[in-house]
Amino acid sequence: MRGAVIHAPGDVRFETLDDPKILHPTDAVIRTAVTCVCGSDLWRWRGLEPIGDPHPIGHEYVGFVEEVGAEVTAVRPGQFVVGSFAASDNTCANCRNGFQSNCLHREFMSTCQAEYVRIPNAQGTLVATDEVPGEELWPGLLAVSDVMGTGWWAADAAEVAPGSTAVVVGDGAVGLCAVIAAKQMGAERIIVMSRHEPRQKLALEFGATDIVAERGDAGVARIKELTGGIGADSVLECVGTAEAMRQALHSARPGGSVGFVGVPHDVAVDGQELFYSHVGLRGGPAPVRRYLPDLIELVLSGRIDPGRVFDLTLPLEQVAEGYQAMDERRAIKALLNP
Repeated sequence: MRGAVIHAPGDVRFETLDDPKILHPTDAVIRTAVTCVCGSDLWRWRGLEPIGDPHPIGHEYVGFVEEVGAEVTAVRPGQFVVGSFAASDNTCANCRNGFQSNCLHREFMSTCQAEYVRIPNAQGTLVATDEVPGEELWPGLLAVSDVMGTGWWAADAAEVAPGSTAVVVGDGAVGLCAVIAAKQMGAERIIVMSRHEPRQKLALEFGATDIVAERGDAGVARIKELTGGIGADSVLECVGTAEAMRQALHSARPGGSVGFVGVPHDVAVDGQELFYSHVGLRGGPAPVRRYLPDLIELVLSGRIDPGRVFDLTLPLEQVAEGYQAMDERRAIKALLNP
């Protein structure tokens, strides 16, 4: 088969790879329907995370089951399936508590920008649709495997409630999906911090009520101005930088909550400041598997359309252009067709 391999910063190549095989009785192999480039992949592309030896890359996927191990009974060959970027058994204590992304047997997916993918812990990770959905729904279901599930977790962790005010820090695919989540959870006011007009437009179409273009202290001041000087009930941090975290923490009202889902880079939280702010803080890798059944149904029923975050579609062989376009902000998120 063929797939993407990252060699060095700015160097992703489309290469011939070994076909994935069943290695454990809990594995499955799927034929990829569509995959994509994630904003978190760009950390390595930009040289901000170590790469080491050249290796396959990618963690978002939907596809058709080709083969299953002897212990996999939840899905069968031929079915269309959606999974999470974190493979989990869905039976351990952490999974039963709703944190499948911290499964005791967790494996982070890392080979999904390819024609075929081995899925570990397939019994607990994969969710099959009742029938094969139309191809027009595939982008939305692909979003569910990570960015929509992560945006939902941001809203859940930030305790978005009906009638509340929510601030979304970040206008990438996760931030835009967080707008969808906040809207679905009943937020009355959704303020998105964004400087990019096409993304602002999509955020408003997803349910945002206000746009704040300022950043840093100026951005916080604008949030306070919009909230009567108090701050927001819920803040959804969807970037992962130190500036974004500071902006999120300072934008929440006393007693408010921050859900942080951007992978942190050089982020440090001042314990003294947090203590006196009365702001709650929760985040981490999204427990996407917890939300999969509900999110799949929301997409299939047409109630949400997170697939709109894919504003660039390329053949998988042009995966390097997908990275380049996202890095240069010519695209929000690149969809790849095998």
